[in-house]
Amino acid sequence: MSGPRPYSLAELARMFELEARGDGDTQVDGVGTLAAATPRQLTFLSNPKYTSQLAVSQAGIVVLRAEDAGARQGASLIARDPYVAYAKIAALFERLPAYPPGIHPSAVVSPSARVAASASIGPCCVVEDNAVIEDGAMLGPHCMVGAGCVVGAQSRLVARVTLVTSVTLGKRVLIHPGAVIGSDGFGLAFDRDHWIKLPQLGGVRIGDDCEIGANTTIDRGALDDTVLEEDVRLDNQIQIAHNVYVGAHTAMAGCAAVAGSAKIGRYCMVGGNAGILGHLEVADRVTITAKSLVTSSISEPGEYSSGTPLQENRQWRRNAARFKHLDEYARRVAALEKDKKHE
Repeated sequence: MSGPRPYSLAELARMFELEARGDGDTQVDGVGTLAAATPRQLTFLSNPKYTSQLAVSQAGIVVLRAEDAGARQGASLIARDPYVAYAKIAALFERLPAYPPGIHPSAVVSPSARVAASASIGPCCVVEDNAVIEDGAMLGPHCMVGAGCVVGAQSRLVARVTLVTSVTLGKRVLIHPGAVIGSDGFGLAFDRDHWIKLPQLGGVRIGDDCEIGANTTIDRGALDDTVLEEDVRLDNQIQIAHNVYVGAHTAMAGCAAVAGSAKIGRYCMVGGNAGILGHLEVADRVTITAKSLVTSSISEPGEYSSGTPLQENRQWRRNAARFKHLDEYARRVAALEKDKKHE
C-alpha cells in the first residue's frame, strides 16, 4: 500500500477554497500535532490554549484563523473553522487498505443473497438468505449479515460486525468492529411470578453516512423500526434500545445509553456516559453534557446537565450528608418566609 502523494500549499488552498499565506510551493505529505509536526507535515490551531506552541512549531503548513496568522512565520492556510478545514485536508493522507471485489473462499454466502460484483466479502463472513450487499460495499473479516438485511452502496463493516435481522443500512455507512445491530430489544412482561419475552418484530433502519462505533449495540424495534436518520455519529460502547428514533446529524459520545422508544431530535450532542430514559422526546439542537441523566422530555434547544461535579472527598461526604436533608431545609425556609410575611 503506497503512501499519500505530497500536496503543496497552493494546491491545498485551491482544493479547499482557503487563503494561502507564505511560500505556495511548500509541500506536505502527512499531518501531525502542533507541537510535534515536522516540516513535511500539516497541522492546525483551533484552541487558543495552544497558541503559545505556534511560534515554535516546525510544521510545514498550519491551518488557522486570520486573527492568529500574525504569530505564524511559515506557510499557513486561513480558515473560518480550522478544525473543520483540517478534517477535510487530513482525509487526503488517510491510508485505507484496498479491498478487492469478490467473495473470499472462506466466506459462506446463501444462494438467495444478492451480492454486487463490485462488493468485497472478506474472510469467514456469513451472508444469510435474501440479504443484499450493494455496489462497492465491504465486509471485513468475520462479519455476519443476517437474513433479509441490506448493506448499502459503499458501506464498510470493518470486522466482526453482526447485522442480526431486518437491518437496512444506507449508503456510505461505517461500522467499527464488534458492533451488533438488530439484536432483540429488552421487551418483557411480568406474569405473576415469571417473565414473558415479547417478540421483537421490527427492524433497524440506518440512514446514509452514519458511523457506528466499536461494540455499540442497536436493538431492533418491537413493532416499528429503530431508526437513525442520515449522518448520525455514534461512539464506542453505546446502547440504543428498541424503537429509539435519532434525528439527522446527531452525535453521541462513548457509553451513552438511550432507553426504548425515546426520540432524539436533529443536530443534538450527547456526552459520554449520559443516559436518556425511555419514551422521552428531546428537541432539535440540544446538548446533553457528560454523565447527565435525562428524566423528562426537553422541548427547547440548549445545553442541559445533571449530576454532581467532582469534589474533594471530605467535602463531597459532608455535602452528601446534607443532601438527605434538603427537603427538610426547604420546608423550614418556606415556613420562615411565611412567618416573615405575617410579621
